[in-house]
Amino acid sequence: MREKFPIGGRAAVIESRERGGTAETGEGLAPTTANFDTARGSPYYGAPMLTRRIPSTVEPYRLAANHERLEGLVALDKLARLADEIGEQQGDAKVTLQFSLDAQRRHLIDGGVEAHLTVPCRRCLQPMDVVVSSEFQLAVVSSDALAAEVPTEYEPVLVHDEQLDLLGAIEDELILSLPQVVYHDETECAVSREQLSSGELPEESASRPDNPFDALKSLKGKL
Repeated sequence: MREKFPIGGRAAVIESRERGGTAETGEGLAPTTANFDTARGSPYYGAPMLTRRIPSTVEPYRLAANHERLEGLVALDKLARLADEIGEQQGDAKVTLQFSLDAQRRHLIDGGVEAHLTVPCRRCLQPMDVVVSSEFQLAVVSSDALAAEVPTEYEPVLVHDEQLDLLGAIEDELILSLPQVVYHDETECAVSREQLSSGELPEESASRPDNPFDALKSLKGKL
């Protein structure tokens, strides 16, 4: 189980996270299937699907009221906190976000993110490629008091002056999706089976921290 904390002040990572199902839509309101930026007059106008960039900030109340959907890319080299965890990254994360209102008129974001990352092998600390993905449900709130009232299947996300730090929220989800431990295949690892058995590891591997992702456990509390 995880405890609820707002993003923005986003909270300490709880090792086991439970995600709910898809967000509900209000009665009589159908989700918008058109892309969020199809109108050139829109402040979110961009390139065609999956080539456009996700905006860094959005107006979540307006998007939820219109049941709009965002699909696009986030440049991984722009995510400083992710780089602090696993080093500089290249490429893009693919992001989908469905904004909606539920029957109680809560403003919700039902999202997903996927990225190809390079992370250090637990044995040899050399880089290896992994794919991480996350499906998440956020509830938009304007205060800590409202965050405490959010149902357990949603994670509260704080807005300021009706603006949401969207890239920050997406970065949080990527960090929370990082594997706790990753290893190269034995045939590809710089540390051999004999070295593992004898304990004669290369100096860099022998002096590594117990868990390269321990910082995740206190990440949200530092924000």
